[in-house]
Amino acid sequence: QVQLVESGGGSVQAGRSLRLSCDASGYTFSSTSQAWFRQTPGKEREWIACIDSNSNTGYADSVKGRFAISKDNAKNTLYLQMDSLKPEDAAMYYCAGSRYPASCSGYEIVYDYWGQGTQVTVSS
Repeated sequence: QVQLVESGGGSVQAGRSLRLSCDASGYTFSSTSQAWFRQTPGKEREWIACIDSNSNTGYADSVKGRFAISKDNAKNTLYLQMDSLKPEDAAMYYCAGSRYPASCSGYEIVYDYWGQGTQVTVSS
């Protein structure tokens, strides 16, 4: 059974940092791609960052230079380091994984597995 469990969300002031984690199980984490998305009420889910099996990464313009995606294959864990947080970064953050090897991508259709989300709140 595939599971993706996010953690690390919370409430912070603007300018501070948070690190999200996503513990994955039940599929071949190391040889597939993972990504982070976020969503706020009334808006479509937005791609944030991705990482493929070769640790190639990609970022949305809105977070480039402030967020960093990484993974630990030995722990089957995906991370998102979020620095210099802004109020507009507040959202529910989701991790996602692909079933098959895939290039780093911002398209939701690439990802077969999704976590339940962790909430990030940023106050000004």
